[in-house]
Amino acid sequence: MDENRASGVLLGLACGDALGRPVEFESGARIAERHGTLTEMVGHGTWNKPAGTLTDDTDQALCVAESLRACDGFDGADVAERFVAWYESGPFDVGGMTRRALQRLQRGDAWDEAGERVWEASPEGSNAGNGSVMRTPPVAVAYHDDPEALDRVSRDVSRITHADPRCTYGCVVLDRTIAGLLGDAADPLADALDAVRGDAPAELLDALAPVADGREIAVLRTTGYVVHTLQTALHDALCAESAEDAIVTAVNRGGDTDTVGAVAGAVAGARFGADALPERWLDVIDERERLESLALELAAR
Repeated sequence: MDENRASGVLLGLACGDALGRPVEFESGARIAERHGTLTEMVGHGTWNKPAGTLTDDTDQALCVAESLRACDGFDGADVAERFVAWYESGPFDVGGMTRRALQRLQRGDAWDEAGERVWEASPEGSNAGNGSVMRTPPVAVAYHDDPEALDRVSRDVSRITHADPRCTYGCVVLDRTIAGLLGDAADPLADALDAVRGDAPAELLDALAPVADGREIAVLRTTGYVVHTLQTALHDALCAESAEDAIVTAVNRGGDTDTVGAVAGAVAGARFGADALPERWLDVIDERERLESLALELAAR
């Protein structure tokens, strides 16, 4: 595997997360009013943190990556334990479904039960958030040459907190797309959709089909709904002319900027490689070396 692209997955994820963090929840119009086009890592803003600060998106991806490395593969109990330890450290941003699932884990639920119970108790409209999709790209790097294992582990990493099929199969589609890019597939998203057709929810497939086909999409949304996140992030990452363009476009749309940016960044990193990410961004990412080291170790599994 091309090590530059493998590193690009995790570093691109972090860059999109950090660029989007200070403008999370702002509209595209508000971002334009304050920043023109936001192309630089800025401090303060949402969450009032220094430039380059990473959120729960990268934090959880690091938990997954470090577990895959330490356990030489997927161990659901170990991933869940790392999530709980991270949660107990007091992160400044935790999604609602993630919080509820981690609290159940704290009370003794098994790793493969907590997310299912939270999902069953959540009404439609608040049961298929994007809180798992941004943390699964390390799975694509680790299982880039084993599609069957990639599918299984992607779903399992999601269902620790997000058990809705739109979330679990959304993670599969994302990770298969990234793995396809790492393997120089001609149409990685189309291949990913073909692989899950018949199993994945129609709503997910219908939203992503026009992205795969290159059709124009009238409205690209940046809500916390996993289907919107995947449609927009995959569109921006696969249509862009550079990794920077992909991440900047995704973030400047507004909304759930850190997560949409993180997903777009992971895909763009796989497509263009770490060398294509702006050095001025990477310079302020505190976890740069850790992310790069993990990516290379996972790629060599």
